[in-house]
Formats: sequence, C-alpha cells, structure tokens
Amino acid sequence: MNVLIIEDESATARRLQKLLIEINPSIEVLAIHESISQTVKWLELHGEPDLMFLDVNLSDGLSFRIFEEIEVNCPVIFTTAYDQYAIQAFKVNSIDYLLKPINKENLAESLNKYHKLQHKEGETKIDIAKLDIGKLAMALGLHKPNYMKRLIVRYGEVIKAIEIKDVAYFYSDEKIVFMTLKEGKTYPVDFTLDHLEMRVDPELFFRINRKFVISYHAIEKMISYSKSRIKITLNPPCILESISSTERSGDFKEWLAGK
Repeated sequence: MNVLIIEDESATARRLQKLLIEINPSIEVLAIHESISQTVKWLELHGEPDLMFLDVNLSDGLSFRIFEEIEVNCPVIFTTAYDQYAIQAFKVNSIDYLLKPINKENLAESLNKYHKLQHKEGETKIDIAKLDIGKLAMALGLHKPNYMKRLIVRYGEVIKAIEIKDVAYFYSDEKIVFMTLKEGKTYPVDFTLDHLEMRVDPELFFRINRKFVISYHAIEKMISYSKSRIKITLNPPCILESISSTERSGDFKEWLAGK
C-alpha cells in the first residue's frame, strides 16, 4: 500500500511514518509534504497514492484548498488537533480522522477501516468529491455560519415573511414542501428539503428522514420504534407520520443530547 503524508510538523510526520511501518511493514510512504503547493505539484506529477494522511493546518493554509486546486479521489484520513466537538464534521462526511497526538491503536483502527472499505463487496474507494468543505470549515469555526433568518411565502396574491424561529417543522408531501408554524398554520414553500436542511441552524433543526426537517421545540413525545427508529409526536400535529430513519436515528439521538 502506497501512502502520502502531508504534515507541516516534521517530528509528527516522522512518527506517523514509523507507526505505519510498525503496524504494516508493507506500507510504503511515497513522500512527506508540509504545504498545499508541494502536495498539489506532487499529485500532478505522480498521481494519487492508495491512501493520504492529511493535516488540517499546513504551512501555507488549510489543507482543504488542495481539493479546490486538484481533483483527488483517493481515501483521506485527516489528522487534527481540534477537539471532539469540532471533528464531528469529519464523521458527517464519511471520512476518518485521527486526533493528535496520534497513538498506534487509533492508527491501526483507521487502517483497518480503510481495508474494510476497500474490500467490501461492491464498494468503491471513498469518494473525496463528496466531501463538503463548507460544512467542515464551518464546524471548525473557519467560516461564520450564515443561516436563514426569514422565509418568504406566497399564497394567492399575498406575500408574507416568516421568521425561521417561528417554524415548527418542514415536510414534503406529494412532491410539495410545506412549512408548519408553531401557531399551527401551514404554508407551501419554494425550497427543497435538501436546501432547507443546509440553510437552517442545525442546533435548532434536524432532518429525521427524507420527508421531515423538524425543530427541537416541535417535539412533544418520542417512543422507540422498530429497527432502532424513533416515532415522534409533533406539536402542532402533522398529517404525516414522523419517524426517524434507521440511518439517521443515531445522529438524531446525539442531536437531542446536544452533542
């Protein structure tokens, strides 16, 4: 397995290289670079390695810029000194991370995850193109969030501005997206749930499934449901049943706990 290390602290880079070879002597570290510019030039000349270890902060800026300057499709394991709260963003983007100082056990687990993904039947390499740089930067405090504060709705000839803080939940029904306010009124909106999920404050709203983005304050009751799902009673009531999807239930529980 060919590995590329991008790390601007030489001692950390050498230690990482040593641990990699101790874990798997067949690993070949092709190069160690300390900057964005060096990394981009190397990738242009040599192509992609099997796996890349990438520090978040490099000598000439944030390593995310590498993906803006050159297409990268190989799996990436980030190394970072950011705290546990900030690095939740890396989980969201389905890539692995190592918290500095890196220990051998965690490194071995990351390599094991890489091998499982590579050998899983029907599984392709981790697609770095799916990495949401904006989400990562925002979670790490590098960009100031710009969440939606108001939403314009139209019904008949009437145009009305709604404060997002007054929204209980958004839902989709028959390919139309609706917004229900805390007071109980419901209006159609001109945005998709995908768009709304990205624009509303994630501390206040959570997308529980394909059809619902709900406010924390709209939750009246929750009960356990099949396949680790959660059935939610909303206030005001909704015409549709609201149940967290299996794949979102774990994150939903963390969101409820304020993690």
